Amino acid sequence: MWNCKSSVIPLCLWAALLSGCASHSPSTANNDKGGEWQQNGQQPDLIPILAALHDQMHSWEGTPYQWGGTQLSGVDCSGFVWRTLKDRFNMPVGRLTTADLIHMGKRVEPADLQPGDLVFFRINHEMHVGFYDTDEQFLHASSSRGVMRSSLTNPYWKSVFLEARRLHKEYGAQISFNHDAGQTRLANDN
Repeated sequence: MWNCKSSVIPLCLWAALLSGCASHSPSTANNDKGGEWQQNGQQPDLIPILAALHDQMHSWEGTPYQWGGTQLSGVDCSGFVWRTLKDRFNMPVGRLTTADLIHMGKRVEPADLQPGDLVFFRINHEMHVGFYDTDEQFLHASSSRGVMRSSLTNPYWKSVFLEARRLHKEYGAQISFNHDAGQTRLANDN
């Protein structure tokens, strides 16, 4: 699987690839079986979602943890998720907390996780949230190591896993990347 840190692929090449993959955006319908979005019985195109998550991770990786933070100078877990929804998926939502996020979308079974699904954990009576990536990995703002990628198969994360949720508006959203239209889209408060 592609890894932002180890791959050096010109952004214009990725943009061309993604525009080819996502150039057609037929309407989707909600299939209540598991809350998955399907198009004519097929799974949605997850490549743009995965690319947006990796672009965000590339921009934020190593950002230190700061309770209540939403900036590249410091961010907490819900702040990182909110910034990603706002900056990459252009979802017009106010600042969200983990308690808000756990009530959004539909619950997803761990075996059915797709890129962009939210994964929740209960740690010492507090909740933690991140984005599912691929290959049982998730992206999050760790209180000890800042924004990073971790494995759901790690015994610690397995022991504190709470649930996963899928936010439907993410599919078919207008996705932004760092260099869309020559502008940098990082940590804007607008």
